[in-house]
Amino acid sequence: MQHNLDDIGGARELALHRINVAKDDLEAAEMNFEGGHYRSSNNRAYYAIFRAISACLALEFKAYKQHAQVIGNFNKDFVHTGVFPKEISRKISRAQEVRHASDYDDFYIVSIEDAKEQLETAKEVVALVEQYLKTQDERKLLDGELRETQTADYSSKHRRSNCAV
Repeated sequence: MQHNLDDIGGARELALHRINVAKDDLEAAEMNFEGGHYRSSNNRAYYAIFRAISACLALEFKAYKQHAQVIGNFNKDFVHTGVFPKEISRKISRAQEVRHASDYDDFYIVSIEDAKEQLETAKEVVALVEQYLKTQDERKLLDGELRETQTADYSSKHRRSNCAV
């Protein structure tokens, strides 16, 4: 079911929802890994990454149906601009490849090393996106406080200049 951003409280709320779902997926990936279910761990690790980067795109009012579009636009808007480190792009692509093989290749042998790598990548991406979202919240709060201060300063000066002496 598709929702209008206004129906759910806006882009920030959608981003927060997506990062929370990403954290749930990460927890499931960890449990699957610990239980020796490496295919499932790869799947959940990838979806933790996918939902985390989708959270960033939500803040930009961008949504895409295809995974390649999500990853491509995340790279364009956030990696190539320096918001996130360049190696994240390579790690995300690798996670997508491993998840695809784990889910669809009947003869793919999942190694503990691959599963551990995917889990570590998911932890890294989710943590980076969480930090980014906090930074954006702090920036908006600061911008709001600055606007209030500037408005108060302007009003104060404007009142003084209109006073009769």
